[in-house]
Amino acid sequence: MIFCDTNHKSNLESVLARYSLEVNWLEDKAPIPGTWFGEPEAGIIKNQLYVRHDTPIHSALHESCHYICMDALRRSNLDTNAEGGYDEENGVCYLQILLADYLPDMGQQSMMADMDDWGYTFRLGSAQRWFEEDAEDARRWLLEHNIIDNNNIPTWKLRQ
Repeated sequence: MIFCDTNHKSNLESVLARYSLEVNWLEDKAPIPGTWFGEPEAGIIKNQLYVRHDTPIHSALHESCHYICMDALRRSNLDTNAEGGYDEENGVCYLQILLADYLPDMGQQSMMADMDDWGYTFRLGSAQRWFEEDAEDARRWLLEHNIIDNNNIPTWKLRQ
């Protein structure tokens, strides 16, 4: 599993800054504000992402992608529970796989392996099989909301 350690700090900050997300780096063992799944998982409150060095990158990207994929009203009130429906959750998972390519030493393959190790569940049994064979609805949802383009490239825009 790949973590939010100092090797990934500037790259994670750079990618998420494109969405006006600010990464807050917490001391080891410090409580993580806004964590839904409990520590060491990432926390999010409005546009503030909270991580420690033992927070998995997949968790940081997942919470960030919720922020990106929710509408403006939910974003303005976001505190811990991202909520959202089935289609949005699938869009979040798809987008976090795409964004992994913008983090050196992560990439899609590592992201999908980490998602499997953590326990994400997909109809086809793995993140990779879902992404390659069963995620057209998630891709379509991201396209409809102008979050990615037709080439699966992030538009770096938040859902409106």
